[in-house]
Amino acid sequence: MFDFGSKTYIMGILNLTPDSFSDGGEYFQKDEAVERAKKMVAQGADIIDIGAESTRPGSEKVSAAEELRRLTPVLNKLVAEIGVPISVDTYKAEVAKEVLGLGVDIINDVRGLQWDEDMAQVIAEYDVPVVAMYNGRFCNDRGDIIGSIKNFLRKSIDLAKGAGVKEKNIILDPGIGFGISAEESMEIVRRLSELKGLGHPLLLGTSRKSMLGEILDLPPKERVEGTVATTVMGIMHGVDIVRVHDIKENLRAAQVTDAIFRK
Repeated sequence: MFDFGSKTYIMGILNLTPDSFSDGGEYFQKDEAVERAKKMVAQGADIIDIGAESTRPGSEKVSAAEELRRLTPVLNKLVAEIGVPISVDTYKAEVAKEVLGLGVDIINDVRGLQWDEDMAQVIAEYDVPVVAMYNGRFCNDRGDIIGSIKNFLRKSIDLAKGAGVKEKNIILDPGIGFGISAEESMEIVRRLSELKGLGHPLLLGTSRKSMLGEILDLPPKERVEGTVATTVMGIMHGVDIVRVHDIKENLRAAQVTDAIFRK
């Protein structure tokens, strides 16, 4: 599915939520969501990542049934028509199993396989890639931030491998903005190369996040250039996938950076 190291993959964000921090409510209806996904693919997205529960601080938790109610109509349409891998952003094994049965290609678990004890087994059963994300909201080990991330993600890797998930299917995300400060997020970006020692591809998700708001003093939709800057820095430090809202701008930056740094 992926040839990591040859290029940077662009993961487009599609939120089927009423309350996401940047675009909540914009793509809550099926037709708008499907149109948005197709537009991102036309602009060059390699993967579409679909979430049906907001992960912003203070957001309302939703049941697996509600998550699936939001996801299923959109997935039924996109799996048949989209032409690129589809990722679903969920930490619930019940949801993961259902969407994988519909033809989803990747699971993006923002709790690093550490919330639902059945998640790793579902990933192994379907033999698909999983993004295991560090989540500072559920981590008590908070000394050096990179050390904390490494310890958390090592546990995620062990859970995955223990359930039979193949090495090649494990992707790691340092969890920018999840229970960590803007200063810590900036430090993570500076030190991303230290995470390559974990031995798995890295995904970076900085798009429009509060770290950029702290630096630029701008609302989320005006943080495009800031996101592009972190995309370039991420690639220079060994990132393989960037998860972004603004496809065209980040793709162009990635193409130039790849041409220089991956040759």
